[in-house]
Amino acid sequence: MAVVGVLLGVGAARAIAGRRERRVEVLTNLDQKRLRPAPPGDVRLSVVVPAYREHSIGVTVMRLRAALADVVADGGLEIIVVDDGSHDGTAELAEAAGADLVLRQPVNRGKGAAVRAGMLSAHGRTVAFTDADLSYSPDQLLDLLAEVEAGWDVVVGSRRHTDTTTLVRARRLREIGGRIINRLTHAVLLGHHRDTQCGLKAFRSDVAQLIFGHSHVDGFAFDVEVFHLVELYELSLLEVPVRVENRQRSTVKVARDAGRLVRDLFRIRQWHRQGVYELDARHAPLLSAPALRSAPDGASDVA
Repeated sequence: MAVVGVLLGVGAARAIAGRRERRVEVLTNLDQKRLRPAPPGDVRLSVVVPAYREHSIGVTVMRLRAALADVVADGGLEIIVVDDGSHDGTAELAEAAGADLVLRQPVNRGKGAAVRAGMLSAHGRTVAFTDADLSYSPDQLLDLLAEVEAGWDVVVGSRRHTDTTTLVRARRLREIGGRIINRLTHAVLLGHHRDTQCGLKAFRSDVAQLIFGHSHVDGFAFDVEVFHLVELYELSLLEVPVRVENRQRSTVKVARDAGRLVRDLFRIRQWHRQGVYELDARHAPLLSAPALRSAPDGASDVA
């Protein structure tokens, strides 16, 4: 028995050491831009808005177009609304407000499924998504766009960033629930991501196709799967501060969604072990791009 205990202890120590080594590798990859050609796309920016029973979706579309007027004039803007099985006129309101593309999900599948459908249908060189209630004012998409165009593969808003400002605070229960959920994500993620669930994220178009073409989670935990794939595929990621305008109405239920998150975290780990996320040779050019480092004069150089 003593020998068995020693062997188990050695195995556990090796597993912990291996995880620490992998964490260092992941953190290095996240922090390094890659030398990549310009991403493909017909317009400069696509914005995906998942919507479920959003009677104010028309206002959302108009606010997006007004806030991003400079993008409309310089490279083009595409607004995509994905109606996640509402059947209450949400899609019609989006069309009337001038959304460039409205996708209709036949049944309510979840935010992850809606975002995936929109991202894979987008034509922008940069593709972003934001919440239908505009908890983050739409002008903040310009900051994410600038960072993607500066060379980052993925740029995510973070409510835990030291420079984030909160104009209207969430209810205390939701704040506590958000912290608990972030803790639970450590079962899957290796990077020190302060906020996986912020509804403001942007991607290079080819990276968006890569990630959402291999994602499977339809519900609340889809953000965690996105972070997992960013780590797995050794992509670069930048967290940026946001201005939060929390709304009192929310489709997020802390207790319910925490339970679903735990279920999906186990599914993500299982899919990883089963090789579901493995890539083929088609993706080699994107993933083999050399890393950039800062040259002595401040210019970019190949590592």
